[in-house]
Amino acid sequence: MRSSEVASVAAEAVAAVVDGAAPPSDGAATAWAVTDEDGTVTDWNEGATRLLGWARGDVVGRPAARLLAPGHGLRPPPRAGLSWSGTVSLRHHDGRAVSVWVLAHRRRPKDGAEEGGWLVLCPLRDPGPLKPDEPLMAVAMAQSPCAMAVFDERLRLRAVNTVMAEAVGIPEERLRGLHMSEIVGGRQGAKLEAHLREALTTGRREDVQTFLRAADEDTAHAWSARIAPLTGPDGTVLGVCVTGHDITEQYRARERLQLVNEASVRIGTTLDVTRTARELAEVCVPALADFVSVDLLEPPEHGDEPLAGPLSAPFTLRRAAHRSVTPGCPEAVVEPGATDVYPASSPQASSLTAARTVLAVDPAETLADWLAGDPVRSARLQEYGVHAAMSVPIRARGTTLGVAVLSRYARQDPFTPDDVLLAEEVTARAAVCIDNARRFSRERETALALQRSLLPRTLPRTPALEAAWRYLPAARAGVGGDWFDVIPLSGTRVAMVVGDVVGHGVQASATMGRLKTAVRTLADVDLAPDELLTHVDDLVVRLSREAGADGITGEVGATCLYAVYDPVTRRCSFARAGHPPPVVLAPDGRPLDVRVPAGPPLGVGGMPFESTELELAEGTVLALYTDGLIESRDRDIDAGHELLTRTLTRHRSGSLDGICQDVITSMLPANGAADDVALLLARTHALDPARVATWAVPADPAAVARTRGQVLDRMALWGLREAAFTAELVVSELVTNAIRHGAPPIQLRLVHDDTTLICEVSDSSGTAPHLRRAMTFDEGGRGLLLVARLTRRWGSRHTADGKTIWAELALAED
Repeated sequence: MRSSEVASVAAEAVAAVVDGAAPPSDGAATAWAVTDEDGTVTDWNEGATRLLGWARGDVVGRPAARLLAPGHGLRPPPRAGLSWSGTVSLRHHDGRAVSVWVLAHRRRPKDGAEEGGWLVLCPLRDPGPLKPDEPLMAVAMAQSPCAMAVFDERLRLRAVNTVMAEAVGIPEERLRGLHMSEIVGGRQGAKLEAHLREALTTGRREDVQTFLRAADEDTAHAWSARIAPLTGPDGTVLGVCVTGHDITEQYRARERLQLVNEASVRIGTTLDVTRTARELAEVCVPALADFVSVDLLEPPEHGDEPLAGPLSAPFTLRRAAHRSVTPGCPEAVVEPGATDVYPASSPQASSLTAARTVLAVDPAETLADWLAGDPVRSARLQEYGVHAAMSVPIRARGTTLGVAVLSRYARQDPFTPDDVLLAEEVTARAAVCIDNARRFSRERETALALQRSLLPRTLPRTPALEAAWRYLPAARAGVGGDWFDVIPLSGTRVAMVVGDVVGHGVQASATMGRLKTAVRTLADVDLAPDELLTHVDDLVVRLSREAGADGITGEVGATCLYAVYDPVTRRCSFARAGHPPPVVLAPDGRPLDVRVPAGPPLGVGGMPFESTELELAEGTVLALYTDGLIESRDRDIDAGHELLTRTLTRHRSGSLDGICQDVITSMLPANGAADDVALLLARTHALDPARVATWAVPADPAAVARTRGQVLDRMALWGLREAAFTAELVVSELVTNAIRHGAPPIQLRLVHDDTTLICEVSDSSGTAPHLRRAMTFDEGGRGLLLVARLTRRWGSRHTADGKTIWAELALAED
């Protein structure tokens, strides 16, 4: 009977006793009795009758306590224990006391009973110890399921049993007299002999785990060995005994489980497809294969989902990653990032078409036929002696993403069914991670494309300032809703805005686009910064309410900083809604203390915004940015703001574009920021006072002719005689409308830059003009229509004292 069968029979016997089945039937060798939990005897065998003289009918159904002699010495067994043993004094049928050793087992309850009682055993005959010259002792050494070896006091091998001889692969007569280091060899043999010497010297047992390779086998087996000293009657150590158990299957199972656990930790650390593919290859080499390649199908165009149905050869795959036990991966035919076409006979095509693992072994037959249609790879495999390979499809959520090919040439053992299951398990885990990374990359690219289409590609050139910018999407969290803009306003003024929408992804980018459009529209109305933020706040509240009605979780929120700079007066006004304050540097690099009230974030609703205005010298540098630039895990917003100020001060000279790059390089990690970053830098210009002319106009129609004359004189002074006639007509119409429909005081201002002449007429009336088309016989109503046709653009803006009507005349082609 095999050792596994013996163990199975023993396990069944123990289970039968504990579960309440019939007790052992050898009544001649063992006396036993069964009691219930109340102590009543329920069964009694012939051996018990021989031991105590009580017949079965005298005992069954009566308390077991009647069998105890005075001074019996019985201790109550522990209720939680399954076994109890000890010497007990029992009462014989003839009245004398019999001292016996008993072994009691608790029985499991049956038929719903809470307690199961006890089975009490007592051996009747002692067969005596096993003598060295008995046949049983002789065959025990030879037929023991454990591998055994005996070494003498000089650590020379004296005897081995059959199992040990088979493990070594050499007959016993060839091994006797050798040392362990000579039998096993190498460092492994030296380590084992050191353990033998330790046991011989100290007299203590040693438990070790080792690997032995039989002479006729290619692979080593894992062994769990116990090394114990052998002592004589006087305690003298006579030698050492080694017993071992082959635990190869348990060891391999533990290795497979460890590899699966390692794969769950090491694969999918990032949402990067290439990195995940590389992690899959790194986990499998060398634990499972000597060379692993991971090839992925090319993603569909326009961001479509991969086909979920059956695939057909040939296939074009891109090498995502590969790894080898040989440095440099010389086995590879394709480099990472390159594409290759795999014919229908290739392992990749076979597994992709069948959507299952394809295994090939034996290079002389199956493997060569498997690669017959791929001569390049076939030659490379034969060059390196690849003897086993398997192709595992990478599939997730019913979609085939690619294929992983595992090959062996350094390891001589072939792939086993367990290896195939392990490769499929690891690849399946990697496939989910690759699919997640692919979906994340696709959503990220979509959001990036949307955001790029919404952000300005170039900034407008204005006489008010020069500007430069940088935008960096988040490295890991996905694209957010950061934006910036430079908006030309009337009167050579310019607006600068930087904002940040809460959240990431396509939804945040779409919200950013709506807010950016709203800010541009409101800027065209020439609202003051605090008024503009109030209107944008109302819009965000409305968007949040609409999102809740559509079932979208989370509220819409944003922060914003809005500034307007006038190069004529060199004054700049700021207002912000929960956004980081600007950094303003004087022309000499000195930071200016600009206290802009923080204001609530956009979307709170009902809270007022305040603005701050200050005069800026020409050449002042303004930095508007989002919190992703200054805030990180290592520093808070205040520390980041201080670092940004120092960085701008240090790099203030040179072009703004270079300063932007210096700031990004100095303040952000090389692997990218954790949040989106938007940075807008502007250097202010001042308009020459000689290019501005201002007149006070009396509220008298007769003053129109005199005003036209003043305009013609100034146009001649500026050398703009070609545009003088048009300017005269526009000024005449605007001044006439102000006199007729406005309220004094009335003021005319001409502003001249290199390409534009701006005419502005201000009065104290808050009534805005309206463009209308006059009928054929109408005597009026054509003034503003004439202005609109003669100028590039025109409009009106409200001021603290009334309104201003303005018009721009192009002096040269843009």
